[in-house]
Amino acid sequence: MKSMQVVEFGAPLAEASAELPTPQGTEVLLRMRAAGVCHTDLHLWHGGYDLGHGRMMSLQERGVRLPLTMGHENVGEVVAWGPDVQGFQSGDMRLVYPWLGCGHCDECQAGRENYCLQPDTIGINRPGGYANYLLVPHPRCLIPLQGLDPVAAAPLACSGLTCFSALKKFNPDGLKKRSLVIFGAGGLGLMSLHLYKALGGRHAIVVEPDAGRRAAALEAGAVAAVNPNDSDARAQILAAATDHHVLQALDFVGAEQTATMAFDLLSKGGHLITVGLFGGAADWPLPLLAIKALKIEGSYVGSLPELKELVDLVATHQLELIPTQQRSLEGVQQALSDLEQGAVIGRIIVTP
Repeated sequence: MKSMQVVEFGAPLAEASAELPTPQGTEVLLRMRAAGVCHTDLHLWHGGYDLGHGRMMSLQERGVRLPLTMGHENVGEVVAWGPDVQGFQSGDMRLVYPWLGCGHCDECQAGRENYCLQPDTIGINRPGGYANYLLVPHPRCLIPLQGLDPVAAAPLACSGLTCFSALKKFNPDGLKKRSLVIFGAGGLGLMSLHLYKALGGRHAIVVEPDAGRRAAALEAGAVAAVNPNDSDARAQILAAATDHHVLQALDFVGAEQTATMAFDLLSKGGHLITVGLFGGAADWPLPLLAIKALKIEGSYVGSLPELKELVDLVATHQLELIPTQQRSLEGVQQALSDLEQGAVIGRIIVTP
């Protein structure tokens, strides 16, 4: 079994080898076919998140242990399983739900393992898919692809699910009738445009500084793509919005600048959902939070039932959510560097 591991935060990944594990109990062994390279992996690689005001959130203090094999957007082929597993055949292709919890708390029992306070996330708290094999602890988190291509399906486990869960937190009627302002046209931003349309939305406005990504957003169906650095960026957004005001904003960046701009744009009764983990601290005038009756909500990935619903949606509508490019397992380090430098449009997929 070969893998690429974080052995020291911020240091180059190291290749490691080990004996191929024999599944026990409810475990299932997959031969890896595709693993998405996610922006979250950059934070894992560097060991933390910027909380603003000089504060950092240490992942080591939150239970992340080294060496770590990252990779939480995984598709693999079933090759072996433990004695307590039924219903699989060798060669079955499965998408892996990575956001596992303790399995016993109220959140886990309600199907919201992504909110468990004792996470057991594949690729974060346990070995992930930057490897040629992946040991999955339970068959409940293995989802049939319904004919989807493994490379296209892998990002559904995180970026696709994150977009889908966030979009479903908006009022569904409002999502269809009103403009949605989307901050960021990276992997999540582009995916969200296709999912937004599949959910009945027709009027997305994207805010993105990179010209290439703005072009990609327009190609994906945005009615407007605005450079936030333009002196009249706010006016451009309002001019493009239905009724020339904004009631819905979705922030896939999560930086001080995007949080401030989103807050300022929202009209009375507006709803901001923030997903991005870029870092920093928001600087909102607190009286306006009440005066404008704003709803500000965080959204963290999504649940197992939501991922199953997402796979059904993508398979039924044959959605092509995001452009992809493939790299070898040995190319993971360069993939992370390219992502960090903003040189990736869409998603890099590791194909061991």
